[in-house]
Amino acid sequence: MLLAAGRGERMRPLTDATPKPLLTVRGRPLMVWCLQRMVEGGLKQVVINTAWLGEQIPAALGSTGPADLAGGPMQLHYSQEGRDFGGALETAGGIVRALPWLDQVFWVAAGDVFAPDFHFDPEAPARLAASDCLAHLWLVPNPPHNPKGDFGLSDQGLALNLPAAHPGPRYTFSTIALYKQALFEPPWCDIPRGNPHGIKAALAPLLRRAMDQGLVSASLYTGAWTDVGTPQRLSELNQG
Repeated sequence: MLLAAGRGERMRPLTDATPKPLLTVRGRPLMVWCLQRMVEGGLKQVVINTAWLGEQIPAALGSTGPADLAGGPMQLHYSQEGRDFGGALETAGGIVRALPWLDQVFWVAAGDVFAPDFHFDPEAPARLAASDCLAHLWLVPNPPHNPKGDFGLSDQGLALNLPAAHPGPRYTFSTIALYKQALFEPPWCDIPRGNPHGIKAALAPLLRRAMDQGLVSASLYTGAWTDVGTPQRLSELNQG
């Protein structure tokens, strides 16, 4: 699943007329960089959720992805939250909405993150399926805009829900992760499968509850990574 439903408030005025995942980075729409890495990892079917200016995304990508997608075509499905509910459902709400399309273990990445070196390992879903964990996150060294990080990482490879005052190192969640559908079912999530009523829900509370039970593993990714959250970061990428 590729997340592409956000408003992109901090990117205004650029996002007043264009959804943030379609903003151009080094000659390609930002979200196409992720789709390229997905298809290189063997992913041929991807669900994309949309909301703000959401009609522009299927118009740009169609049902099989852009023509210049090396290794394509893909089969793209659209979860149109804006059309169906009038706005984005937040991350967990959007994922639950898309569950009927997704495998028992599935990838999620954000369409507004630039990670051109990330490898969607075809063997990673089987490793998670064989474990007791409900999710596997990829963490990154903290960028300047998130100096305190999000989660810790144990020597055993578990993501840790550390309090802000904890002295141990914390890392930033890259947004790239593998999940089991079970994380989005009771007792972790009470939203009915398919989210028929369009309930909005954040992802972090689910992850933190699962981390507290030792059910979220993690790896550190040190390749190129940018959360393209401001016009300045977009400009810096295009100048690089």
